[in-house]
Formats: sequence, C-alpha cells, structure tokens
Amino acid sequence: MSRQQQRYGVDDQEHYDRPRRRTRPRTKERPTYDDAVEGRVVTVDRGRFTLLVDGHVVMAMKSRPLGRKGVVVGDRVRVVGDVTGDDGSLARIVEVTERTTTLRRTADDDDPVERVIVSNADQLVVVTALADPEPRPRLIDRALVAAYDAGMAPLLCLTKADLRDPETLLSTYRSLGVPWVVTQRGGELDVVRDRLRGRTSVLVGHSGVGKSTLVNALVPDAHRAVGIVNTVTGRGRHTSTSAYLLELPDGDGWIIDTPGIRSFGLAHVRPERLIEAFPDLDEMTEDCPRGCTHGNDEPECGLDEAVAAGEADPERVESFRRLLAAREGSVD
Repeated sequence: MSRQQQRYGVDDQEHYDRPRRRTRPRTKERPTYDDAVEGRVVTVDRGRFTLLVDGHVVMAMKSRPLGRKGVVVGDRVRVVGDVTGDDGSLARIVEVTERTTTLRRTADDDDPVERVIVSNADQLVVVTALADPEPRPRLIDRALVAAYDAGMAPLLCLTKADLRDPETLLSTYRSLGVPWVVTQRGGELDVVRDRLRGRTSVLVGHSGVGKSTLVNALVPDAHRAVGIVNTVTGRGRHTSTSAYLLELPDGDGWIIDTPGIRSFGLAHVRPERLIEAFPDLDEMTEDCPRGCTHGNDEPECGLDEAVAAGEADPERVESFRRLLAAREGSVD
C-alpha cells in the first residue's frame, strides 16, 4: 500500500487525488545587496517612489521581499539597480532602515488602522491661520498629541497675522510650553527659518491656512500649488495631493509639505505615552491608582493632589487634560 493510501481512507476525496508536489526553497541564502546605495524618499505616487541618491533624483519601485512593509516620505532606504536618474531608469528599494520617528494618525478615533504620514522628522510644525479660515484649536491639540506621541518637537506657526491679533490664540498654548512663530502675508520669514535650521520639519494643517504659500516662500523653486478659501464654508481646498520632502536653500534643513487634513484620529495614542511628554507632571502620577488616565473625572489622581498641595501649576494640568480629552473629541 502506498503512503498516499495509508494516509487517507477509501471514503476520503483526497484518496483519489494526485499527490501534491512539494517544493523547497532552492537555497536558504538571501541576497546581501552589498552593492546597494543609500537614498531618501522624497515623495510617493501610485507605487512609484522618488528618491534622492547622492544629490540627484532617482525613480524606484519597492522590491517584492519587502512585502507589505510600507515606504513613506522621509524614509532612508537602500537601493539597487539603475540609480543614474536617467530618463526611463528604475531602481529597486530593497531595505528600509530603522526610523528615528514615525508620525501616525488614524482616520477616526475608533479606527484601528494606523496611517504613517512621514518618518524621520524631528519637528512637527502645526500651521494655523489666525483668520480666513478661522483657527481650529481642537485640530491643533490633536496635532500636538501626535507630535508628543512620536517624540517630535512641536512648533506652532500662526499665519495671516495681518488679519487678526495672535495673542488670543497664543494665550491658550503658553502653559504647554509650545514654541511659536507668527507670520503675515508678504512679511519676513527669518524667525521661521531660524526654527527650521538644522532640522527635518513636517508641516501639517488644514487646507487654506497658507501652508503651501509658506513652503513656496521658504523654497522658491518648490512651486507648490496654492489654493483659496471658500467664502461660504470657510474651508480651504486641497492643493497639495501628496507629502513632499524639500531641502531648504541654504542646505541646512529639510521641510516636508503635506496635504491639508480634515481629521486627525488618535486611536493609536495611549494616555501613558502622552503624560511622558510632560516630565514635571509625569513624576506626580507615580502613586496614581492602576489604570488611571489622569483625566478630569479620575478619582485619587496624583495631578489633583499635586494641584491641591500647590506642587503643580493648575493651568499646565488643565492644558494637559485638554490634550488628553482631544483623543475623544472631534476636530471640527
């Protein structure tokens, strides 16, 4: 009796099937890609990746061994193949090196799927217009939460100061210790350049706040499309369709322009990660009950005890709790 007959009875369908062919890998060795060169992802468009390799632009595709591993703007990668950058040339991305930071968001607060926006940026610039369109503090709060969670330094950039005094909005964020810059249309940008120097900064904000205008002023040959604000809805029109990495003219820094956002889900952010961004408050929560989120309605929270004892700044605690609450509220 054959092995196939021993394995199955006469009533099993598999008894009558032809034996399946079992294949083995031809070798356990995998390519080392010793000839791979390093590059950086500039933008992504329908499965094609624009890279900077040794100062020139190279088009590439993701190699099959990477599987479903995502490749995003800002990634540092290793590339093989034709890296000349000539017309019609195409290289292959064979490895994504370890990321220093990863900026994520979810579509909604109950969406379990995380979306990586960019990687390897060390500063998140939240661009907000003071008027036309109106500021959206909840979106600012959520962007700050994402920055703290990613380990990125936040910077608040207020545009269109020629239309409204920035003091009202700034007073809300002073207790958080968030640095800020103020710009106006046609004004000088030296203060902004100083904040961007030596960093990789990603610019986020909803449409119409002047983000692309700011990018074009900082990098004159960027030619990013500029939109207008709808006078009926007060919202801007999406002009940037994909994230794009740009080098500052002096070569001392990078900026990443991103499409305008209408939602910033924070389902991936855990309360314990957020409190770590406030070291002075974090040490006051060591004796909190297990599972304490440090929110307003938590009993016996160490933050409340610290405020009552005069050991914590009430405004700073309230600011932290506003960011904590931003995980549950809408950005509109």
